[in-house]
Amino acid sequence: MTAAAPVLLEARDVVKRFGDRPAVDGVSMKIHRGETVVIIGPSGSGKTTFLRCLNHLEPIDAGDVLIDGTSVGYREGRRGPVELSPREVAVTRRRIGFVFQRFNLFAHLSALDNIALAPRNLLGLSRMDAEERARQLLARVGLADKEASRPAQLSGGQQQRVAIARALAMRPEVMLFDEPTSALDPEMVSEVIAVMRELAEEGMTMVVVTHEMGFARAAADRIVMMDAGRILEEGPAAEMISDPVHDRTRRFLTQIAH
Repeated sequence: MTAAAPVLLEARDVVKRFGDRPAVDGVSMKIHRGETVVIIGPSGSGKTTFLRCLNHLEPIDAGDVLIDGTSVGYREGRRGPVELSPREVAVTRRRIGFVFQRFNLFAHLSALDNIALAPRNLLGLSRMDAEERARQLLARVGLADKEASRPAQLSGGQQQRVAIARALAMRPEVMLFDEPTSALDPEMVSEVIAVMRELAEEGMTMVVVTHEMGFARAAADRIVMMDAGRILEEGPAAEMISDPVHDRTRRFLTQIAH
């Protein structure tokens, strides 16, 4: 990413409450086109909730999220923001891919059909075109020989790679990853990280919630530390890993290193 890259995704003073508790408490962030941002922080710090706010999986209570200047999930009404209909939200959400911790694949569908389903239903591609796109993406994530396999026949790492291919099938402008390796056995982590690193190298805009500091060190442009629903500090990946400003960040990095 170059310094002159335009802002693609922006959060402005985003607040998300569960009851009286603010899970996300006034977070602002700009993600530039082609940038890889890694978000770290302890459990309960608001990382996943914030990520879900970015594509309106969690409606926000205050603030705004914009992709290329267009509000995600809301339009301005006479008395303030009005939430868009599910159909309208889906149109905007096509631009934002999301990869979940637990894969969320359809158990009764093959790997090929899991990937081809959304392009057929949401983009109107023919079965032939959607399946061709799915085959290309399976090859891209190293699973060309698994197109007929159902999720139960795949390892966790293979399922997560299918999930990444499924998100890419919509040709999003930005990819959000919610701890994509946390549900995997250690030996399967590297195969998923390899795909993510390749995406970063190709210039895909990415926001990644993860504790995989090897990935952060190798691929992130910036690391953001969250705590108690707020951004505690952020900076270039190398500086954040080697010399963070806050003692809370130092303690956290020491804990996950062990």
